[in-house]
Amino acid sequence: MWSQIQTVVAAFFGVQSDAKRQQDFSNHNPKVIIALAIVLFILFVLAVFGLVQLVLATG
Repeated sequence: MWSQIQTVVAAFFGVQSDAKRQQDFSNHNPKVIIALAIVLFILFVLAVFGLVQLVLATG
């Protein structure tokens, strides 16, 4: 599971090598990778939203 999270985070930042990407897609279920990407994206959006709300509330 940790390896799959690392794969998604590396893809978000665009720092994953082609060899690692090929290895990840041959060793992991693409459905799990896609589901993790969606969940991590939602968490990222909620974190940014919460941070903006915090800044606006203090200003």
